Amino acid sequence: MRRPGAQREPGGERGFALIIVLWVLVLIAFVVAHMTAQGRTEARIARNLAANAEARAAADGAVFEAIFYLLHPDPARRWLADGTPHDIQVGGVRVAVRAEDEAGRINPSLASPQLVKALLEVLGSDADAAAQLSDSIAEWVGTSPVARPPEMALADYRAAGLDYGPPGEPLESDDELAKVRGMSPDLLARLRPYLTAFGPAQPKRSAAGPVVAAALDRAQKASGGKPLFPGPGDADTATVRIYAAAADPNGGAATRLAVARLDKALPRGYAMLFWGTPRD
Repeated sequence: MRRPGAQREPGGERGFALIIVLWVLVLIAFVVAHMTAQGRTEARIARNLAANAEARAAADGAVFEAIFYLLHPDPARRWLADGTPHDIQVGGVRVAVRAEDEAGRINPSLASPQLVKALLEVLGSDADAAAQLSDSIAEWVGTSPVARPPEMALADYRAAGLDYGPPGEPLESDDELAKVRGMSPDLLARLRPYLTAFGPAQPKRSAAGPVVAAALDRAQKASGGKPLFPGPGDADTATVRIYAAAADPNGGAATRLAVARLDKALPRGYAMLFWGTPRD
């Protein structure tokens, strides 16, 4: 029995205080673990950003290195714009590069409507649908043999639920073809690999792939032997499409697509016509 006036044993208070201390320690440990994990995540993100930035810089540098070799004065070292892959090292980053002759594609802004129609047919459009769409493209870029009054063209676009009409000017990029009346996203996706906004009026057969070559043959046959092009054709072979895919050893990756006109008469020997990323 506890004597009157005796103090209570402090064991209960000590036990309660110990529990509080333990919970505080658990909370501190949780906060420290969370901060450590967050710090590791942020460090990992920073490393990934740095690796991707290094890969982008390497891909950009590889484009200019490709231009250097495409213009190289020594024929033995000069690259050909024939799609041959080249592996180069930019710093510590490996970059796969290839250059293609832009003259192997069809430029809807300059090509004859017959050639555009033939390309559509080669890609699976029936003759009537191909004729209608090639006429719409010719009207859009201003190469239609029979120009209609703008109000008539605008009325057709309004009837199709569109609030614009054809500008009658060359394409700024093949993306603009998505606005042409009758063009579907699926068909445009199939057309893209064979189109250019920078090539000559007459594709160069030696640079053309099987699809463009087949379109040239089909258009020539449909013309009954008449010339597809009003003049002797554009012999331009100095516009190239350059692809660069960089892989950083730390996991970074980047791709670059550039179109350049090569001419030693230009101030730097070239002019950049397009700079961006490939769609695929």
